[in-house]
Amino acid sequence: MRKIFAIVTPTMLFVALILSFAATKQPTSNTTKKISIDTIAVSPEVHFTDSYRNRLAEAINAYFNEAMHKNQIVGAAVSIVKCDSVIYKKGYGRKNIALTDPVNDKTIFRIGSVSKGFASILAGIHVEEGLINWEDKVIDYIPNFELANKEQTQEITIAHILSHTTGLPYHSFTNLIEDGLPITTIAGRFKDLTSIGQPGSIYSYQNAVFALSGKIIEDVAGLPLQEIIQNRIFDPLHMSTASTSYEALQESNNIALPHKRVRRGWRPMRLNKKYFNDGIAAGGVNASITDMGKWLKFLLGNNPEVMMPNTMSDVFNPVIEVEGKGKYYQKWPGHFKSFYGLGWRVHSFTDEQAKEPRTVIHHGGSVNNYRSEIAIYSEDDLGICVLFNSPNKMARNCIPAIYKIINDVKKSMDQEGSSALVL
Repeated sequence: MRKIFAIVTPTMLFVALILSFAATKQPTSNTTKKISIDTIAVSPEVHFTDSYRNRLAEAINAYFNEAMHKNQIVGAAVSIVKCDSVIYKKGYGRKNIALTDPVNDKTIFRIGSVSKGFASILAGIHVEEGLINWEDKVIDYIPNFELANKEQTQEITIAHILSHTTGLPYHSFTNLIEDGLPITTIAGRFKDLTSIGQPGSIYSYQNAVFALSGKIIEDVAGLPLQEIIQNRIFDPLHMSTASTSYEALQESNNIALPHKRVRRGWRPMRLNKKYFNDGIAAGGVNASITDMGKWLKFLLGNNPEVMMPNTMSDVFNPVIEVEGKGKYYQKWPGHFKSFYGLGWRVHSFTDEQAKEPRTVIHHGGSVNNYRSEIAIYSEDDLGICVLFNSPNKMARNCIPAIYKIINDVKKSMDQEGSSALVL
């Protein structure tokens, strides 16, 4: 008999995180609260019946086929991971609207700001090795980093830049990082801006400031960031199609071209070089959905040799509340609160079926007319990633929509007395 569940699951990694939501308020300090994990949690292998896989495939196929039929998207790819098993992955639509080549599970997309999760994990690896600390001052690594307020310049930490809590205005100098200006040059220009809050007191999303994390990692490792990500993440996780350069994207013979909406149709666009210089940490990763499935497995706690779960819990810890109700993820069913951790959004919501609290570790991305979404449903040991080669409204709700599909399929089988798992 095959074992389906082990006593220890990666849900333990998030237990303290769930409990912290009840008491978490918008912080006034510049420190993150460490989540203590005593046991390394590694997912058991889960085996699903052919019936379950077939029904799940039918439902997801219908979801994406409807979007293509309505011309809402050009191409897409999806991966779903449960514990340590990829239970679904597939490409949909076309790589280029002008050609017939279909998207498959090895087709490469740009993932935009979903790259921030890679940067924060990379920082966590170096924290784990004692090479940096979350509370290290940015100015100690980048001497020409300067804000208008000299005292605040001395206060900004690595945790501040990874959690968007530096106090600088929204998207400060994103235009400069997209234009390819060296990050060290940009670092000296922040003094021309007026801060909107004290460090650690306010959430204000950044790209240029976030990219400083990559320069810090380069400084301590003594290698270009591209090599560091390759050596510390892509190679150990066997992410063979993943890269962080414009050249690698150009050289691939299986890429999904970006598209722009024109009247009632789509037009393929050229690839651009935005974020491939000093902006890699903020938005420079390329990957296929097969590799994103491997990334999801890692995020569910399956590769402690790459980074320990207790360090991952630091990365996922909520640091600052994202206030308001206008963000697309704040309109997801059952949404209660949203926070930002270190390179990740952390959402608290109530599951409509179970009527129980749930936590979603999430991020979205948009660059060069690509869209991407990734999410970890911690209590369910479930990960979902969707990649698109066109800007579209579907991306805003694809995560909760696919989560509902997964639950609906399981619920229907339970009602029939069928089993989703192989015993």
